[in-house]
Amino acid sequence: MWEKAKSGGSVRQKESGRGASVASPARVARPARTDRPPPYGAQHRQDALWSEGNDALPPGWHQYQLTDGTAVYQDDNLHIASFHRPLPGVRLDRPRRLIYGCEWHISPLGRSYFVNHNTRTTSWKKPTPERPAGNLTPLCVIEAHSNRIWSLACVGTSHYVMNASDDGSIRQWRRDGKPVGEPWEGNGGGIAAMAVSPDETMVVSGSKDGRIRLWNRNDGRMVGNPWEGHNAPVRCLDWSPNARQVVSACENGTIRRWNPDTGQQIAPPIQTGQWVFVVKYSPQGDTFASGGENNMIRMWSKDGELLIEIRGHDDLVLSLCWSKDGQRIFSGSADHTIRKWRSIDGGELAVLRGHTNGVTSLCLTPDERHLVSASSDCSVRIWDLKTDQQVGDPLWHDDELRALVIFPDGHCFASAGLDHKIYIWSLEAALKHGVDQ
Repeated sequence: MWEKAKSGGSVRQKESGRGASVASPARVARPARTDRPPPYGAQHRQDALWSEGNDALPPGWHQYQLTDGTAVYQDDNLHIASFHRPLPGVRLDRPRRLIYGCEWHISPLGRSYFVNHNTRTTSWKKPTPERPAGNLTPLCVIEAHSNRIWSLACVGTSHYVMNASDDGSIRQWRRDGKPVGEPWEGNGGGIAAMAVSPDETMVVSGSKDGRIRLWNRNDGRMVGNPWEGHNAPVRCLDWSPNARQVVSACENGTIRRWNPDTGQQIAPPIQTGQWVFVVKYSPQGDTFASGGENNMIRMWSKDGELLIEIRGHDDLVLSLCWSKDGQRIFSGSADHTIRKWRSIDGGELAVLRGHTNGVTSLCLTPDERHLVSASSDCSVRIWDLKTDQQVGDPLWHDDELRALVIFPDGHCFASAGLDHKIYIWSLEAALKHGVDQ
């Protein structure tokens, strides 16, 4: 859902002129057939044929507002959102959100479809990137869920990978793709955030209903009642290294800290006033960092005191990752860059460029020689931190990525996102593939 908050002035300026209706159409598509999308080159009058006409949204859409009052329209069938009201003749996609040469439109019958100018074709399906010949293939692809995957975690002793999905469930998998137990259902709507306790016995999750739930990892049962406090969907959370605190943040910008033994808040909430997409404790546990809609990283003491603000990104901060010694922090942004900073004073150490869309997840390899990143450009990339350069070619998914995790032994990593699948990759093979090129 990070794309929901891209409503600042810079984004609207980039979109200037987009979404205007097609004037004086030379040809009008006739919605006689519903099994095929409108043909390439079709233009539409703005007289929608769906139920209740164009005064209502098409079936399967809903509207919500951002914190600044900006209206957003979401197609729940495809899980994509637009700042433009869905009407025939209106282009709905934002610049660079689809692969080059493609556009998102809506048919007169109210169904989203995509125009591909590269092939001069149309399709009901969102276009996917073309994998280059010789591109590395994953060890395993897990058909994990019926909806997008927001969060991944790894359990070290068992090498299980866990994931949380917008279908409202948490699942565990073996590295070979076999499921472990039954899905955990929390009845709180989509689950966007999840974290495993340091001793790997408990799991905490955050849901669309604004509640946080604690789970026993061994039997998948919920422990106690949901934690109450947030009044908006929980976007991110993290467990302190000593397991005595859980920090969470929701879509209205409120950060809360919890005692996991009681499910009670341990301090007044922190009101940031803007969306927070990521919170991460330092490995030492004396500070935690947050990133979000204000394009900056904020460092907080464990008592909630604001220590420093780190500025440098040109767009939303979507992901964070600490070095083991806590001296450096990496950030991924909707400005397509990854940046490396000194955590003590916010000094910028490096800018890593290569992604063509927002960087949604970051992980360091156990030896800290490489950084792995996942992006809305549908790719995973590996970076050599000695040279700050990309290693080899991108590793591709069929849709935007939201989550990434590295197994503790450093042999494999997993990635997941909007295509509902978990890809398991060999880190050794990916590094060797990059060297061989």
